Amino acid sequence: MSEETESRLERWIERIEHNAFGAIYGAITVLALLMAMGHSANDPITTAVILFGSILAITLAKAFAQISADAAHHRAAFGWAEVRTGWQHARPTLIAANIPTLLIALAATEIYSVETAIDLSQIFGILLLAIYGFSIGWVIYRRVLPGLLHGAFTGAIGLALALLKFVLH
Repeated sequence: MSEETESRLERWIERIEHNAFGAIYGAITVLALLMAMGHSANDPITTAVILFGSILAITLAKAFAQISADAAHHRAAFGWAEVRTGWQHARPTLIAANIPTLLIALAATEIYSVETAIDLSQIFGILLLAIYGFSIGWVIYRRVLPGLLHGAFTGAIGLALALLKFVLH
């Protein structure tokens, strides 16, 4: 393997390591919020704002909780450096909310229905989980089969939430 290829691979692995927690946490949270939404949302823009606002609130709560817990653990006040570090750790959670928010907001154009937007958002969440699951499996084992199994398991979590929404609504 060339040095350039190895360097790209290492950067990709670092991104997976950095974003995995937030992206997986965010995808599951988005799917859970979509599950709570009914199939008869009247205003797609309001629905999109509620979805993104909820994920943003959860992200901020997670960041502040982590910063506060770290400060208590170290028995030291926190400053901007800790806030920046906490935000950088929590920010990938929003990755999972961007596409579903956009898909739902685009339903306001009446290109497709809100129900279709929610279905597409669920598919996005499941795929995001499967991709991150595969990536994590590959990073750990450096083999395709464990990556596929890890991706299937992680994607199955999203699929279970989507199926639960279907059963409930």
